[in-house]
Amino acid sequence: MKRERTSWGRHPRVTAEREHPVSWASEALPAPPPGGSLLPHGLGRSYGDACRNEGGALLTTERLDHFLGFDPATGVLRCESGVTLDAILRLVVPQGWFLPVTPGTKFVTVGGAIANDVHGKNHVREGTFGRHLRRFELLRSDGSRRECSPTQNADWFGATIGGLGLTGLVTWAELRLRRVSTPYILQETVPFENLEGFLALLEASERDFEFNVAWVDSLARGRHLGRGLFYRGDHAPPQLDAVPRTRAPAPRLQIPFDFPQFALNRVSVAAFNALQYRLRPQGLVHYEPFFYPLDAVHGWNRIYGRQGFLQFQCGVPMTLAGTDTLREVLDRSAHSGMPSFLTVLKVYGALPSPGWMSFPQRGFSLALDFAHRGERTLRLVDELDALTRRAGGRVYPAKDSRMSPESFRAYYPEYERFRGYVDPAFSSSFWRRVNGAR
Repeated sequence: MKRERTSWGRHPRVTAEREHPVSWASEALPAPPPGGSLLPHGLGRSYGDACRNEGGALLTTERLDHFLGFDPATGVLRCESGVTLDAILRLVVPQGWFLPVTPGTKFVTVGGAIANDVHGKNHVREGTFGRHLRRFELLRSDGSRRECSPTQNADWFGATIGGLGLTGLVTWAELRLRRVSTPYILQETVPFENLEGFLALLEASERDFEFNVAWVDSLARGRHLGRGLFYRGDHAPPQLDAVPRTRAPAPRLQIPFDFPQFALNRVSVAAFNALQYRLRPQGLVHYEPFFYPLDAVHGWNRIYGRQGFLQFQCGVPMTLAGTDTLREVLDRSAHSGMPSFLTVLKVYGALPSPGWMSFPQRGFSLALDFAHRGERTLRLVDELDALTRRAGGRVYPAKDSRMSPESFRAYYPEYERFRGYVDPAFSSSFWRRVNGAR
């Protein structure tokens, strides 16, 4: 079956892919199409072309959605790779457990979380998703199956976590959850006037709060460059159970059509930013609006129009050069005439991931969303990539659609080691691009 699929950013467009649904963890993998390759595919929430396989086949995992075991005494959960984080939360939160690490959407499969080694607002304390995996099974195109863990097939464990689905198909995985007392977060929202204000909040926030992230006004300039809101919080303790709190969110809103291209402009983004700056939720909030605010709007990517958008997410060292790079990236964005509709700034800790190709490293992370306006948008993203590379940082493959082969190898020094573990029948549009092949 052929059909047009898109990544979450809806760029680049891919029109020639086959789909092979994987229904059972025990079944063999199909042969790749002639001249093509295979690639595991969950919900397609990667923003660029890491989840695309032009001219090849996608091993869709929607049917690998079974729970295989959960121990409510220890919080160890085992499930197939197509199970979503949303399904896990619906199962375990009522029993007093939560994900140890979660990205900004719950509509991600476990397989996708492993492939991109996702991270969240608590990276400083808990690291990436891969740190909480106990083991998983890896199915290769030659029919071999490997149970991988930190002590068993440890090299395959390290290559697959953050390996973009290229080492084979993860059929099932086992992870450790964390105990929580309530489904609520005790949150503070603190405004800051510029990038220096954000930096001044960091030390106390990292010390006193587990979850930390900032929204940045992408249009602020001059002495207000980098102004925004610092969101910080912790899982609420049980003694606050009687305190008034927000309820679980209502059913999601629906974006029914693609917005016209002119809808996102300096005026509309400025209006959104002004409103955002005045919304400062405090106190007890349900975990969903705290961790997954965008999930409340189904199809929110359609606000960027049919041409989609490019997200640029970089990580830079926590040095003077890194801080200067953040400042320059924000300044170029503000003066580009192409405002970032959503700009997020956070900090990564020093906890290493078991994944060789994992993105986070100790430093700052900045993510900006640009509506696709053709060549000028592509040039801007290329400029920001060059700034990141000069600062000794890196760009997140799960969000990327522009990285050059030279940049990829500079960002990920384990590239040569990792390449030896890529399944010969597996590939992706991203992998061919960063290897200089189309």
